[in-house]
Amino acid sequence: MSKKSIFSLFFLLLWIGSVWADGYKVLFIGNSYTSVNNLPQLIASIAASEGDTLMFSSNLPGGSTFNNHFNNSSTTSLIQQGGWDYVVLQGQSQEPSFPDGQFYAETYPYARQLCEMVAQYNPEAKVVFYMTWGRKNGDQSNCNNFPPLCTYEGMDSLLYLRYMTMAEDFEAEVSPVGALWHYLRDHHPEIELYSSDGSHPSLAGSYAAACSFYSVLFRKNPRNISYNPGIAESQAESIRIASSRVVYDSLAKWFVEPPTTPETGITSVEEQQYKLYPNPAGEYVDIQSNIFISEIKISAEDGRLLWTKTSMNTLNERIILSAFSTGLYFIQITDIEGNTVKKKLIKI
Repeated sequence: MSKKSIFSLFFLLLWIGSVWADGYKVLFIGNSYTSVNNLPQLIASIAASEGDTLMFSSNLPGGSTFNNHFNNSSTTSLIQQGGWDYVVLQGQSQEPSFPDGQFYAETYPYARQLCEMVAQYNPEAKVVFYMTWGRKNGDQSNCNNFPPLCTYEGMDSLLYLRYMTMAEDFEAEVSPVGALWHYLRDHHPEIELYSSDGSHPSLAGSYAAACSFYSVLFRKNPRNISYNPGIAESQAESIRIASSRVVYDSLAKWFVEPPTTPETGITSVEEQQYKLYPNPAGEYVDIQSNIFISEIKISAEDGRLLWTKTSMNTLNERIILSAFSTGLYFIQITDIEGNTVKKKLIKI
């Protein structure tokens, strides 16, 4: 081999190494919500368009729960082979939204054991929970047995709560796809996120998921993404902007360490100031604020004012909900600086 060829090979290997230094190996554990539209490849294509590298493997049998995966030899073998930078865990679409007793008996223990297995065989890896979304019209198959599932709002709030609980308890990160979908449903109803079954994602829905994951895995602003999988560019742009606002601008909220040199981002006043928990709530709900609260109002879903308290001047307030029936409510909070926000509350 000539001296020129040796130098060319050396610099090629050096270049490959430098490219992979900014890349990640990711294992996706889930089901059809991940396999539809090939979400892992969508994320990889976004990464490649921005000069980043994502190599992945997956096990995505349809309808699989965390229990199924913990007892699936293909899943456990992939985890145990080691070498992953991230392991993404996505539960069956309904299981995290079931009543507390069922969730803590049938979902939570197996999510914990999968996280423990990841830590055992991949000590440097991070687990990322894939927060999914409420079905378009709620979970009608379980509505009669558990009324909060009768609507999109009720089901989506439970999924949000449960994925955040698991991530916090197991020291994992969250890709808040469900929260991003919620924002898009509220602000861009012209974008159809669902396929015809009202459950699985359309291509636009999967693109939103991919933008969320790119933000979390690479800690980069999705607003700069140039890749479009084939949807209307105006919709793709709206999805990228929404992902920047919901995901990237609030990485710490999703238990993701912000980048060392963050790009400009602004967290909303509501997210900075107020915490509402538990939500869904049973006998009470606590409100915690960074600024003194002056007034709280609770309204029914149809807008009727049901409860109010004024002249409070407090940072923390517990509201007893025993007089409220099961359903969706809106809590309006006003602080002493005149800022007013409205938050959704599920009473179970």
